[in-house]
Amino acid sequence: MVKRHASGDARHRGVFAELERLNIDVEKVDMVGNPAGLKAFLKLRDNHPAFESVKQNGYIGIPALVLENGDVVLDKDQLAAIFGK
Repeated sequence: MVKRHASGDARHRGVFAELERLNIDVEKVDMVGNPAGLKAFLKLRDNHPAFESVKQNGYIGIPALVLENGDVVLDKDQLAAIFGK
């Protein structure tokens, strides 16, 4: 199962649509209404190398998809290749 760290922002709908199209089982991590979810995301963002480029460019790094193997996907265009669909 993929963990999805995202807000309800309309800009992220393309990622959600792609996950649905690929029929990917996703666990949503609420970062807005759940302080523990936000804390988990910030720990991930501060420590995972996948976020280095986004942090250097002043971005937050959401939506972020955490795969079962611990890899982080920040670009929806990578999903089809990763899941082979």
